Amino acid sequence: MMSNPNPLFEGSSSELPTILSISFASDPTASLGVQLTNHDNGLTNEMFLPGYASVAKLLDGDTLARRGGVKVGDYIVAVNGEGFRRFPPDFEDKDLEDVTEGLDLINLTEDAEANIRGGDNENQRKLKGRVVSCKKSGQAYDKLLGKIREVKSSTIPLHISMERYMWDSRVHSWSRFLSARNGIVPQAMTMIQAHERWRNEFFPIDLTEPFLQKILKAHAVSEIDVADEEDIAATVYIDFAKLQSLRLMDESESLSMEVVKAFVLYTETLLAKAPDPRRPKTCQFVDLTGVSIKQGFNVNILKKLYATFEPNYPETLEKMVMYPVPRVMASAVNVMLNFVNENTRKKFVITDDLLVVCKELGWNTKEIETCGSINGYMKKHLKHGLSFLFE
Repeated sequence: MMSNPNPLFEGSSSELPTILSISFASDPTASLGVQLTNHDNGLTNEMFLPGYASVAKLLDGDTLARRGGVKVGDYIVAVNGEGFRRFPPDFEDKDLEDVTEGLDLINLTEDAEANIRGGDNENQRKLKGRVVSCKKSGQAYDKLLGKIREVKSSTIPLHISMERYMWDSRVHSWSRFLSARNGIVPQAMTMIQAHERWRNEFFPIDLTEPFLQKILKAHAVSEIDVADEEDIAATVYIDFAKLQSLRLMDESESLSMEVVKAFVLYTETLLAKAPDPRRPKTCQFVDLTGVSIKQGFNVNILKKLYATFEPNYPETLEKMVMYPVPRVMASAVNVMLNFVNENTRKKFVITDDLLVVCKELGWNTKEIETCGSINGYMKKHLKHGLSFLFE
């Protein structure tokens, strides 16, 4: 049943970017077809951003951006071989993967290829890696736009060089860690450094571990990605009754750690799929069907999940839904969750109303009723997980 030949899960993010090269040679008067975000505002959350503009939105239609495979979150770092960077690159273009779609290097002119490759001589590479710094906020962004307008008005085809960073690279994660520490830079730096040490120690995950396989094959932790609305994040699904039936709710550290690993597997997978790597989000759904809140609800596993999630995935939780929880027991559950910080608690939804669940997570109520249960609905829409299974 193994569909993934690699038994090690390395995580779903890294610091190394990929590159894109958008040429206007075939259509010099065309628009790129994007809306840009200005990152030249003098803010501390911009300090790790490589350039002064990123793609905020792709415009509709057959645009150069769509033809070239541009995505939300891509950063403009050079125009016709001239760099517009906040700091020098830590890498050379020749060492990075070019993910431009439809790029025909064979038929490019020598000058155009030099713009894309970064040039063959040291001067060209230095020019493309040039750092632009100005005395006032906004001036570097204005210079970038001015250069684009200048080239567009000339007879030279425009070439825009971009870099794409993964969701948990410092480029994207710094603003989340800074927000989690209320904008206090030293505290945020301590937090992100601790997170980076955790990544180095926690990964890779050995998918062949027997207890981990037991959890994954039982779908005790899984994924539901069926939201009809684009602005609702995919959901990490936790079947609490199955975890208890697997006798993983005892005090065994090794068994509990396998539950954490399963949770991290799906959290990483879904965050990597987020449409905007600058603001990756997931939801969490704790299915308490068949669990007695009074007698059978062991909160220890949630404490362990929280201890991993809170310091390492800050500002990625859109909401956490616990269902079904009888209204008379909601207060008791809230007390049990007193280890969760106040900001995260505001994202919790504790309910016994299926309509509330569907509204919060973007699920189809009628389809759940047809499937007979939320668990049946989850099985119908299972999209990931098979690549994690090994005989």
